[in-house]
Amino acid sequence: MKSFSILVLPIILLLCCAPNETGQEPFVPRSADDVREDFKNLDLDTGINDVTLESAVENVFWNFRVIIPEGIDSNSNVPLIMRLHGGARNSSADAHKSTNCLVGPAFENTDAIIISPNSNGELWYDQNNQVQVLALIDLATTYLPIDANKVVIMGYSDGGNGSFFFAQYYTSLFAAAIPMATSYNPVNSNGIVEKIDIPIYAIHGSNDQLFPIEVTQGYINQLVDAGTDITFSVAPGLDHYSVCDYLSYLNNAVDWLETTIW
Repeated sequence: MKSFSILVLPIILLLCCAPNETGQEPFVPRSADDVREDFKNLDLDTGINDVTLESAVENVFWNFRVIIPEGIDSNSNVPLIMRLHGGARNSSADAHKSTNCLVGPAFENTDAIIISPNSNGELWYDQNNQVQVLALIDLATTYLPIDANKVVIMGYSDGGNGSFFFAQYYTSLFAAAIPMATSYNPVNSNGIVEKIDIPIYAIHGSNDQLFPIEVTQGYINQLVDAGTDITFSVAPGLDHYSVCDYLSYLNNAVDWLETTIW
């Protein structure tokens, strides 16, 4: 079988790289290098930039918002906030643009760059979004003036669930996580709750209709018992749909980042 594979591979490569019978150039698939080159050539200005980037899969595009604070240049070394929006399955073309009443104001007085991707109608822990989020972190830390030791994952509702997920399974990429208004079951496929090795600042409304606080508190307790460093901030009287009213609580989380994490 090995000798067959060795024989066939050069033939496949020859067929892929040779002109077809019509004399047209052969199809050359996109590569990671193509994505890197496209990202490197993005024209990102101070303020809000809404970007569409073709992934390594032809005709599969990533739509995301990049917020660049004032005073950032190529010699800067600033934090990166990866923000995951809520309603991940809603397939809204503008879901990633919902940064104006929460994440944008909370970080406006910091020097952090914010990247807010669109979920494309899938949950954040689905494979396509794992690829997207990990790729955007890699691209941003490679081509933007970002301190790779100050990358934070955060989000609201489905985005909060995604934040817990990435904190649990891609711990080495992040300095901290800020999940908001969500309930994440930390039990892994082996039925075990393992310690998450980065600090977490979780925010939850006491009147959340979708994720009762008692359920979220139970999951938080399991993670604390496993040794996870979690600050649990309860917002009295706030429900799941009062998104903008959580700003003061997110401001407290930003203070936590600046005084404790960074």
